[in-house]
Order: sequence, then C-alpha cells, then structure tokens
Amino acid sequence: MGTVVFDLDGTLADTSGDLIAAANSRFIAMGHGNVLDPQRDGATAVRGVRAMMRLGFERLEMDASEDLIDAEFPLVVGAYGEAIDEKTYIYDGAREAVDALKSAGRKVAICTNKPEGLAEKLMQRLAFRTEFDALIGADTLPVRKPDPAPYAAAVDRAGGHVSRSVMIGDTETDRSTAEAAGVPCILVTFSPDGHAVSSLQPEALLHHYRDLPDLVTQLIGPA
Repeated sequence: MGTVVFDLDGTLADTSGDLIAAANSRFIAMGHGNVLDPQRDGATAVRGVRAMMRLGFERLEMDASEDLIDAEFPLVVGAYGEAIDEKTYIYDGAREAVDALKSAGRKVAICTNKPEGLAEKLMQRLAFRTEFDALIGADTLPVRKPDPAPYAAAVDRAGGHVSRSVMIGDTETDRSTAEAAGVPCILVTFSPDGHAVSSLQPEALLHHYRDLPDLVTQLIGPA
C-alpha cells in the first residue's frame, strides 16, 4: 500500500500571498505600511508567522523581543484566518497526483506546522480536504515538526505504516522530519525556495506533480 505524507504551505499550495497580507496588516496597524513583499518574501512566509514578523521588524531596524513576536502572533493568525484563501492556490498537478496515488491504492495524509484548525479551514475552502485520509497540524500533538511524532501520527491515522511511507515537503524542516522518522523525503522545487532545496540532499526532487507517483514507487515500492 504505502502512505504519502504532504506538507501543506509551499508543498501542496502557495499560501505565501495570504500569509504576507496578514503580517502586513499588523505592520500597517503599527503605522509602518506594507513591510513585506509577496514576491521577495515568499520563502519566509511559508516558514510561518514568527519568521515573517522577525523579518519585518529587522527590515524596520527594530529590536523586536520574543515577547513582542509572541504578542503579535495571535493577531496575525486572526487576520490570516479572516482571509485565508484570497490569494492561495493549489500547485499545478497536485490534485491529479493525489488522485493517481489514491487510485493506485496509496494512503495520503497532511502533516503541517500550520495550526490544525487553520489547515482544516484552508483545505476545505480549497475543496481539497476530503481527498486526504488524515491531517495533523502544529497543535494536534504537544510537539510539531521536525519532531517525528506528528509525521508518525499522520501515517497511523491514515491507516498506513511508517516503514512504507514518504515525506513530501519544501523546507529543511520537512527534510529533518523525514530523517528523524527514518523515511525518504521528496522536496519540491516549485515552492518559494525553488531549487535551493537541492542542497538539503533529499532522496528525490519533484519539479512537477505529474512525476510524483513514479517517484513514490521508486522510493517505497509499488502500492
């Protein structure tokens, strides 16, 4: 059978536009305008709210404490939740690839560091939630990626076995998660980080979703 576990932000969907808009809403409220740029800062956006806020404060040459970052976090998350799918889109071929994996008998799951409630809301808004057998978010368990426990939980809830699973992601966090879980990793090259992920030496690189079913077979065997 085999289980394919996907990251969400930067892997299944480009969420950077809505994430940056939410962060900028806070900088605007503080009187600084749009500090982050959707084109230039996409790679930071898919690393989460705290990474965006740190970059914004650095760009403003402000010495922002972690207490300030923590205080801003729920405000950015709130703004993001209000406009979670205005600019977000599923990557080309992702829906078809998931359908092909399921048709071949694979289980598919999501393991993301986005809060579970937001991940569920986004996938439902994108009409892409029911295709997945399980979804584990940043707050589903007491730990988050790169700890392997969320990954293992995603595989287990999907009805699979970690020994026959593979991680699909786009960042060092996903690579480290796969290493901690002892499973192969495929990193996409069409996320904001682009081909730079090759330096992480994953077991495979994915340039387009049409190639995913074959890569999965190569790494964990036939379904």
